[in-house]
Amino acid sequence: MARFAEPMARLIEELRKLPGIGAKSAQRLAFHILRASAADAEALAGAVRELKAKLRLCSICNNITDVDPCGYCSNPMRNHRLVCVVEEPTNIATIEKTRSYNGVYHVLHGTLSPLNGVGPEHLRTASLAARVSGGEVDEVIIATSPTVEGEATADYLAGMLRGTAARIMRIATGVPAGSDIEYADEVTMTRALEGRRQMG
Repeated sequence: MARFAEPMARLIEELRKLPGIGAKSAQRLAFHILRASAADAEALAGAVRELKAKLRLCSICNNITDVDPCGYCSNPMRNHRLVCVVEEPTNIATIEKTRSYNGVYHVLHGTLSPLNGVGPEHLRTASLAARVSGGEVDEVIIATSPTVEGEATADYLAGMLRGTAARIMRIATGVPAGSDIEYADEVTMTRALEGRRQMG
């Protein structure tokens, strides 16, 4: 790789840490930032600082938010007795695009992956168990991706929640096996939610 001045090399290295950004893309972005006005560069830096300073996890559902509880958990128009469990905060947008779900959410922040050292203790499962065992939830929809890890996580959650009063449902296979629900279109996601099935 070509040698760059230290500040440029440092920026390129930091940009390479972003998902989907290789060496060439990092260089293009770094040079774009260099050519940008000082105001634009400062606005970008300020947005990153503000993101880190102001965003946190909702104390109820673990969604990323700037207010606690988040907009979903504090909305009285949503069905708080219906909880959809997702892997990541980005999955919420996919489900919301369907305009067919009016419950609330629970974000795990990952899936079980023993090969990568991710066990139940690394996910937000304890707070889910507490929500459901409190008797305030009638139905839990497990909307993890139909990957090996997503299915293992769904099976674990179904076992963990068995014995509670809530119905434990799994989204249907409208989402193709082996894919990530983040990339599902509205029709596919709607069918997956409508075709959910009870687990256990």
